[in-house]
Amino acid sequence: MANIVAIVGRPNVGKSTFFNRLIEKKSAIMDNESGVTRDRHYGYAEWVGKYFTAIDTGGYVVGSEDKFESEIRKQVEIAIEEATVILFMVDAETGLTGSDAEFARVLRSSKKPIYIVANKSDNHERVFASSEFYGLGLGEVYPIASTSGYGTGDLLDEVVKHFDKGTENPEEGIPRIAVLGRPNVGKSSFLNVLLGKERSIVTNEAGTTRDAINTRYTLFGKDFILTDTAGVRKKSKVKENIEFYSTLRSIQTLQDSDVCIIIVDAENGLEAQDVNLIGLAQKYNKGIMIMINKWDLIEKDTKTVEVFKERIYEKLGSMTFIPIIFTSVLKKQRIFQAIEKAIEIYGNRQIKIPTSQLNDILLKEIENNPPPAIKGKYIKIKYITQLPSKTPAFAFFCNLPQYIKPPYERFLENKMRKYFDLSGVPIRLFFRKK
Repeated sequence: MANIVAIVGRPNVGKSTFFNRLIEKKSAIMDNESGVTRDRHYGYAEWVGKYFTAIDTGGYVVGSEDKFESEIRKQVEIAIEEATVILFMVDAETGLTGSDAEFARVLRSSKKPIYIVANKSDNHERVFASSEFYGLGLGEVYPIASTSGYGTGDLLDEVVKHFDKGTENPEEGIPRIAVLGRPNVGKSSFLNVLLGKERSIVTNEAGTTRDAINTRYTLFGKDFILTDTAGVRKKSKVKENIEFYSTLRSIQTLQDSDVCIIIVDAENGLEAQDVNLIGLAQKYNKGIMIMINKWDLIEKDTKTVEVFKERIYEKLGSMTFIPIIFTSVLKKQRIFQAIEKAIEIYGNRQIKIPTSQLNDILLKEIENNPPPAIKGKYIKIKYITQLPSKTPAFAFFCNLPQYIKPPYERFLENKMRKYFDLSGVPIRLFFRKK
C-alpha cells in the first residue's frame, strides 16, 4: 500500500513551503495571496530510506460561498480520505483561530493519525506559544519553520513510523506523460475521465488548474505517470504573477516528461500557442502527439478528418511525424486510444535499430539518391550507426559532412521514418567525417 502524507489547513499557513521542502524542489506555487493552491498537488518525498507521496492541498475555508473554495473543500476531503497520515498545519505567528477550530472538527471524524504542525515557529516565543494548539484536542503539536527546516526532522521521524516498509523509488523508470495545451481545452476533464474520480478541479473558468499535478496510473497492464498542467497562454495575457508561474510550471513539466499530449480545441483548431508548445517539445526531444478534443461539436462529412489533418500539418511544417487523434472527453470517445498512442510513442522513443539493418536499408536509398555535388565535390556517405543517447539519434559518416544541406537531411529523415516506427518521436541526425 502506498504511503501518503496529506498537508491540510486554512489558507496561507505555509503548506506549500513545507511541501516543497519535503519533495526538495520548488514545485508548489507560493504566493501571499490566499487560495493559490487549488488542486491537490502530489510529489514524492523520502525520509530515512522510506518513500512516500506528499499531498499539498488548497487552504480549507469553512462556510464560504466562493465557487473555488467549495471545490477546494472537496479536494481537501479527498486528500484526507487518501492519506496514511494527516499533517494539520497551523500558524504559530497568528495563533489559534476560529477557522483552525472549525477545521479540527472536520478532522476529528477521520480515523487517521493526525499531527498538528505549528509552522512559522522561528523563535523561542513562538515555539513556546505553539502549545496553545493542544487546545484543539488532536494530540501532539510539532513546532516547525518550513522556510529554515527547523523541527521538520523530528516531525518526519514520527510520521514515517506509520508507513509500510519499502525503500524503492516508486517513480524510477516509469513513463511520464504530460497533458498540455491552452486553457479550457479539456485537460483536467480528460484526466478525471481516465481516473474515474475528480482528481483536478474542473470549471468552465479558464485558469482553474494552476499547478502541474502528477498522478500514477495503470492501463493496458502498463504503469505510467500522468501530469495535468495549467493552460499555457500568450505572454501578453500572462498578467498576474501566479499566471506566469503556472506557464513556467507547464514548460517545466514538458521538460520533465517523456511524452507530451498536446490537447487542441476542435472548434478553435491549432493556434500559434499550440505550435510554440509543439516546437518546444521537439526542441527537448520529447515524444509528441496531438489530441483534438470536443470533436463531437464539429459537423462532419467523409472528408472532415483528412481536411482537418491537412490544415494542422500545413501549420506544423516539417513536423508531420506527429500523430493526431480525434476525441471527445465529454462523450468518452477515443480517450483510451489517446493514452494507448502515448504509450506507443514512449516505446518508439526507446527504439534501438541494429547497425546492420540501418546500413542495409539506408545505403541503398542513398545510392539511388546521393547528396547533390557541391563545387564539383561528391559527398559519399559510407556508414550509419545509432548513437547511445536517451532519444533516437543517428550518425552518418561521410567524406564531406560540412556540405550536407537541410533538404537532404530531411530526405534522410523521411526515409528513416518510412522504414522504422518513429511515429511521434523527433530524431536527430549528425554528419561526421569518416
